[in-house]
Amino acid sequence: MNKEAQRGWTYEDELRRAGVRITRPRQVILSILSKTEDHPDAMEIFNRASEIDPSISLSTVYRTMKLLEELGTIHRHAFEGGRARFEQAGEEHHDHLIDIDTGDVIEFQSNKIEALQDEIARSLGYDIVHHKLELYGRKRRRRR
Repeated sequence: MNKEAQRGWTYEDELRRAGVRITRPRQVILSILSKTEDHPDAMEIFNRASEIDPSISLSTVYRTMKLLEELGTIHRHAFEGGRARFEQAGEEHHDHLIDIDTGDVIEFQSNKIEALQDEIARSLGYDIVHHKLELYGRKRRRRR
């Protein structure tokens, strides 16, 4: 089952609901986003789109990403002050581990961490409304 089927909507559905025209460049960008498994930045999306349609401009990518963010269909992340990276919204909550050497972003989910965060918030008299956890690390070197 593809990601769009899992979500129950497509990017095109959301743009049409918002009254936005689906141009050929947008179709290419939306297709890339629907298939991506990583957290690309705008330049990576532009490079992938340019391979399909060389007439696509970087400004079209930026405008499309801004629009999708405003509609809530993608999340924008600025990990440790780096370039903004994007991921599909609507997925189950998860946290991120960022490899500081490669820039790779690893998604993970931990019930222990979620429970501990809830416990801490409750002990301070709060209910968590929203949160994000970003861990920054370096791959361990194997000892010989």
